[in-house]
Amino acid sequence: MFYPEKQKLSDIAAIIGAEFVGDPDFLITGQNEIHVVQKGELVFVDHPKYYDKALNSNASVILINKKTHCPPGKALLIHDDPFSAFNLLTARFRPYTPPTAQIHPETQIDESTVIGPGVFIGPNVKIGKDCIVHPNATILGHTTIGNNVIIHPGCVLGGDAFYYKKRETGFDRLLSGGRVLVEDEVEIGSGTTIDRGVSGDTTIKKGTKIDNLCQIGHDTVIGENCLIAAHTGIAGCTVLEDDVTLWGRVGVNSGITIGKGASVYASSGVSKTLEGGKQYFGTIAQEASKTFREMATLRRLANPRKNNK
Repeated sequence: MFYPEKQKLSDIAAIIGAEFVGDPDFLITGQNEIHVVQKGELVFVDHPKYYDKALNSNASVILINKKTHCPPGKALLIHDDPFSAFNLLTARFRPYTPPTAQIHPETQIDESTVIGPGVFIGPNVKIGKDCIVHPNATILGHTTIGNNVIIHPGCVLGGDAFYYKKRETGFDRLLSGGRVLVEDEVEIGSGTTIDRGVSGDTTIKKGTKIDNLCQIGHDTVIGENCLIAAHTGIAGCTVLEDDVTLWGRVGVNSGITIGKGASVYASSGVSKTLEGGKQYFGTIAQEASKTFREMATLRRLANPRKNNK
């Protein structure tokens, strides 16, 4: 998430009430999550397990709840609750805009695109050439859609990330300030939901086809020419490389990668990174041939008399 203009370290510190370490005029371009943060950006960390990862990341500014050595060329913001401070910055630089019309007046829609009745389109949305947005789809703010995209009825693009911090009083939601990017030739089935990034981009690349009733989590990147069948759920911060196929009811864990050309059979659960170019199947997905051998062995063990005939 880029700020409208670069911000000084001292100004950011004043907004969130933090102590800072570094040049007060140190410029910050925006904020992002640790797995995609870039030079010039701010990242937050509030757990000792991730201190070193954040301090050694691409981030130029680390919002942290511990006084520690500042890496060369970087700056620190020290705050008791980095999670809440990060939310303050999101609310400041990308505030919620209440809807005032069915289609926001500043939306950019190419004249060749067809918008069906009942479609809602929020602010800062761009839609390219020759798209079809079917009735009752919802395209929330900060969504960019390429050319020749088909969005079927009841889709929701740009909903908030499912990202919470457990507190003694309940769950505290991390505000979403990211975007959804949909490239050319993508088709999105009825009832599918694609969450916006927390501070980065949820991206659906060129030529990918998504079936009905799928869930794509925040900051996930889906490669080119992927096929995703109905009832599939993909958690946040996941990467599907090009030409991946996920059949119906596949569940994918967060923060993993499924390699190029991989295929995951229906009702499988993907809990870890999978190598490309292979087929996978199972409650905990592994190579399909291995799962089938294990199932055959279990059948033989369950019927020893039959096997001895």
